[in-house]
Amino acid sequence: MTTPDRVDAVLEALRLRPVPDQPDTFTATSLPQPGGRVFGGQVLAQALLAAGATLDDDRLPHSLHGYFLRAGDVAEPITFAVERLRDGRSFTARRTHALQNGAPILSMTASFQTEQDGIDYADEMPPGVPAPQDVPSVFDVLGPIDHPVARFWTQEAAFDVRHVEGSLYLGPAPERTGQQMVWFRSRSPLPDGQLLHRALLAYACDQVMLEPVLRRAGRSWVTPGMSIASLDHAIWWHRDVRVDDWLLYVQASPSAQGGRGLGTARVFTQDGALVATIAQEGMVRVP
Repeated sequence: MTTPDRVDAVLEALRLRPVPDQPDTFTATSLPQPGGRVFGGQVLAQALLAAGATLDDDRLPHSLHGYFLRAGDVAEPITFAVERLRDGRSFTARRTHALQNGAPILSMTASFQTEQDGIDYADEMPPGVPAPQDVPSVFDVLGPIDHPVARFWTQEAAFDVRHVEGSLYLGPAPERTGQQMVWFRSRSPLPDGQLLHRALLAYACDQVMLEPVLRRAGRSWVTPGMSIASLDHAIWWHRDVRVDDWLLYVQASPSAQGGRGLGTARVFTQDGALVATIAQEGMVRVP
């Protein structure tokens, strides 16, 4: 299958290499980023894949909890050391430490489960959401702008991102509200495999999880002097997901305080199935 270089680059970054003579240990490289720091979604996805590489294919991740501990350097390889916490009849737990120069940059715990029957219900997708084809994409918004960051997010981005209420790339929203909805899809088809697609959901969502905080505070990505960074991340996968199909992130920010803000998201397929719930707290400091 032929895919554009930008998607191939993400798949290559997520390809882990076992370390000889070190069981449950892997290495991987990073994608280039403005500022030279490792993208949090990338290292989170890699850590999940490392954990998944230590168990059978019949167990898929249903939740993860991760803490971003240090900024990573895109020029340095990352080592992923997996700890086998528990192998039960239905559930398996793993802890992954992502390391650079012997120091952890991420610590993540994930739980995996065999497929089982049980109670089945879900929230419904909000009614009346415009279709992704009717919403401007990041390429429409930033494509005409001759700036290194704008060129990066239009030329190197592997995901098509479409903000229903308008983006925060160039300035704050007209209305201060912690609510936003965003359509997401990879820019080309991807290989099959639920572990890969669940990892790619973790990869993609880190781009927008703190935007409801900015929206509610009347800020944007170009607010002068603002400092923002992910602190922790939690995902619960409810159903199978494909990130090369359109997904709607229904987002909110219930609170911000102490230089921190919390963003949440419910993730729906285009036909309305709830596939995941996500929460992220971040450092958000403004002058």
